[in-house]
This record gives sequence, C-alpha cells and structure tokens, in this order.
Amino acid sequence: MTNELLSGAAMFWSAFLAATLLPGASEVVLAASLVERTAEPWQLIALATLGNTLGSLVNWMCGRFLIAFRDRRWFPVAPRHIDRFTRVFQRYGVWTLLLAWAPIGGDALTVVAGIARVNVLVFIVLVGAGKLARYLVVAAGVLAWPWF
Repeated sequence: MTNELLSGAAMFWSAFLAATLLPGASEVVLAASLVERTAEPWQLIALATLGNTLGSLVNWMCGRFLIAFRDRRWFPVAPRHIDRFTRVFQRYGVWTLLLAWAPIGGDALTVVAGIARVNVLVFIVLVGAGKLARYLVVAAGVLAWPWF
C-alpha cells in the first residue's frame, strides 16, 4: 500500500469516528496530513468531508431507529441533550444542520434530526456542506502558514 492510500484511509476513518460520539480530532489529522503532504489537499478534504458526513449519518440513524433506547447507557446522546437540542431544532429547523460540525452540540443535532425524521437527502446535503466548509477553513489556515 502506498503512503497516499494509508493517509487517505486514516483521514476517512478519523473523520468518520470523530463524527460519532467517540472522541477524535479529525482536524488535527487533516492538518498533519497537509503539512506532511501525504496526499493531495483536495483528496484529504474530500475524504474528511465524506467520512465525517457518513459518521453523522450513523447518528441520524440512531435518532431515527434507536430512539426507543434513549435512556440506555450506550445511547450516543444523553436524554437532557436530546431535549435541549430538540428545542433548538424545532426553533430553527433543518438549517441548524449546517452547524453539525460544531464540537459542542453538533452530534446531538444529527441525532435529533433523525428523531425528527428529516429527509436523509436534505440531511446529507446540509451536514455535508457544513463539514466541507469547516475542513476548507482548516486547510486554508494550514496552507496559508509561511513555512508550508
């Protein structure tokens, strides 16, 4: 396997897992990969966006299909967070999904979108757009440094 393939796989899985409620910092992996030039920047950004969006889709599916288990310890979002972000979601609607990238509350919004039965295509477009914007900002910041 080439370094580019391994780097791409690491970027995808880092972003995927970071979008679930597992701890992760895909921005750090993206920044390090950009600095080390392990792959083309557009490839890394695309893989990060895809992985992070698909990870959020897992959260949507938890909200859509597993909400009956919301009081269980293993459920990815605490009931109090579900209630709080359900109010936010009801107030501002699907546009809140553009903020699914946010470290605090973003995952809860994606679960609440599943509970609210947001159309999966609308979900993917809005979540993907927000996550792409975040990775573009990270990449621009890294690539703008004079030593790069």
